[in-house]
Amino acid sequence: MSDLFDDAAIARVERQIDEWLGRIRASYTNIEAVDRAEGDEIRWFIRMRGEEKDFTTIWLTLGQRTLRYETYVMPAPEQNAELLYETILRRNEKLVGAHFSIGVEDAIFLRGELVLTALAERELDRAIGTMYSVVEQLFWSLLEIGFAKAKAMRTQRSSTRITERSGKPLGGSSASNSAN
Repeated sequence: MSDLFDDAAIARVERQIDEWLGRIRASYTNIEAVDRAEGDEIRWFIRMRGEEKDFTTIWLTLGQRTLRYETYVMPAPEQNAELLYETILRRNEKLVGAHFSIGVEDAIFLRGELVLTALAERELDRAIGTMYSVVEQLFWSLLEIGFAKAKAMRTQRSSTRITERSGKPLGGSSASNSAN
């Protein structure tokens, strides 16, 4: 078991995380927001704009032994639940410092944690980068397993984004990524 941090040590770690989050907010253009959550827990969120999933929000929660991090990936599947769960379990085998899990209302989350004794800016960068890149890599393939309409949504979304980039209409209505 890792060491229990006292209030003074937790306060130091809290300041370090605040400073780190301030630096990344200023350094990366895809970060939309970094803020603290209200309540009894010490929590932050980082909201990032993506290419595949419109937005990924990563929550950091500071405890007395660990810093937990998590992001919502997608809602509970409407179809092929066994295949989806098998896919994410097999993917867990390849992940370092994070794992897929089933959370509230059977939604799919990506989670991980660091012991506070190992907390360093490089580890925080790695954790945030892992969460973001895994969601970007797998979002649409997981949606397509769990939702019949996902493939059509992806095609429509791609057409809309091409139109937005070129400025030329391709015919068709705009689509939004409602699975954020």
